[in-house]
Amino acid sequence: MIKPTPVAGTSLDRVDGVAKVTGQARYAGEYPEVGLLHGSVVSSTIARGRVLNIDSTQAMRVPGVIAVLDHGHRPHISSYDDDYSDADAAHGAPFRPLFDDRVLYNGQPLALVVAHTLELARYAGSLIRIEYAEEAHQTDLGACQQSHAAPAKTPAPRGDFAAQFAGAPVQVDATYLTANEYHNPMEPHASTVLYKGDGTLEIHDKTQGTQNCQDYLHKVFGLPKANIRVRAAFVGGAFGSGLRPQYQLPLAVMAALHLQRSVRVTLTRQQMFTFGYRPRTEQRLRLGADANGQLLAIAHDALGQTSRFEDFTEHVVEWSGMLYQCDNVALSYRLASLDVYTPLDMRAPGAASGMIALECAMDELACAAQIDPLDLRRRNFAASNANEGKPYSSKELLACYRQGAERFGWQNRNPQPRSMRHGNQLVGWGMAGGVWEAMQMKASAKARFDAQGHLTVCSATTDIGTGTYTVMTQIAADAAGARVQDVTFVLGDSSLPTAPLQGGSFTVSSVGSAVRQACQVLRTKVLEHARKMYPQVASTAREQIIF
Repeated sequence: MIKPTPVAGTSLDRVDGVAKVTGQARYAGEYPEVGLLHGSVVSSTIARGRVLNIDSTQAMRVPGVIAVLDHGHRPHISSYDDDYSDADAAHGAPFRPLFDDRVLYNGQPLALVVAHTLELARYAGSLIRIEYAEEAHQTDLGACQQSHAAPAKTPAPRGDFAAQFAGAPVQVDATYLTANEYHNPMEPHASTVLYKGDGTLEIHDKTQGTQNCQDYLHKVFGLPKANIRVRAAFVGGAFGSGLRPQYQLPLAVMAALHLQRSVRVTLTRQQMFTFGYRPRTEQRLRLGADANGQLLAIAHDALGQTSRFEDFTEHVVEWSGMLYQCDNVALSYRLASLDVYTPLDMRAPGAASGMIALECAMDELACAAQIDPLDLRRRNFAASNANEGKPYSSKELLACYRQGAERFGWQNRNPQPRSMRHGNQLVGWGMAGGVWEAMQMKASAKARFDAQGHLTVCSATTDIGTGTYTVMTQIAADAAGARVQDVTFVLGDSSLPTAPLQGGSFTVSSVGSAVRQACQVLRTKVLEHARKMYPQVASTAREQIIF
């Protein structure tokens, strides 16, 4: 007998593909339940102030409306800031929905209308009248006059930036602005809380971390973890928006506990703009180089926005101290507190914004030094991470430069601005580099064979459309020596073995390693058992058994 052909790294149809394209896959806001109630969030229309009165009289008169919850009419919940922290929380006091009369940002949830149908809840919500005592606010980073050092430490300065920059033959001093960017995946945030008669909650939530949500609810509502099960079998995109529990989750749980009924809260597309986002930044880059384009000095100063209740930090400037070789580097990162909601990690948080500024500055330096942008980057290639004084285990950036240039026909590029045309259209060619960190987090997995030889592997990780179902199936098949069709990977359930948040590009390296190890141990146990039962086969086939 022969071993199965390895499948990791080969082309394979998504194992969850059929369920998704045929509509069998259920998302957080799609689980049916007899007697399910629907909640609609009423949001603030001012950026800062106090709520003087919430008049829900007309809303409660609508047939089918069950309840209206607000800060003055809600069940008891935790009043301690720390209880609202989660695995991706920023420094500070996390937001507490319906906690008191303070309005901290425009779009803040101020009331929840619960009714028999979503349409009724939304209509009734439109009848609620809110009276405010509005206060002066500041939501514009560009107009903010005060800032403070971010709690996240930046790499220590090295060399003498000021002296080297002042004496550099070629200099660039430029400021770049990036705007707020919102995740807005195809599936809006929703939570379906199924209230069980035995006092337990089964929750379908749009999240990138079921166990993070479970822990959050345990702390906020004081419920035993054993009474909370959070599931996320399918997630219709997230890009970081599901790293933290969003406010529809505690609101849905609050209503379910108050009414002792199953409740679903789904945010509107407009309300998808009322929580975390990639923050606006203002970045100043100063680059000094010699006549040959060799970097002599780099300074990267960034100002980012955050809320008044949390200090959200990203790794914005670090990349400028590691992507290119330079002995004189100064990095700084400051925050401006505004009357906005706390930003949130989004698709290479910090790096996406920081690299835009760095690479634009490198292009400007290439122009000032009259050096090809690709050649400039080659001349400043870094073989080690100077921020940490460590060599890279591997780095194929030079090969990437070469292959990209060959495939794109970079040698045919005319560097003169507005010189290249395609018919009546101007054509510009450019290039840029990018970098992201490789990380591993604590993760675990469980694997078992049934009597028919089918392998089931599970972990509490999620799949936000990145192919986790498929990748883990491949890893498990290879590690156990099984066929892909004989493997099932189960995820998205807080009751499964511990897994980290799905983010940071560390899911495969972390959960995948746990899956591989669990399957290898299981395989060894099965083989040992098989050798004892069939010694004559074991002496000839040894490790060549197929499951």
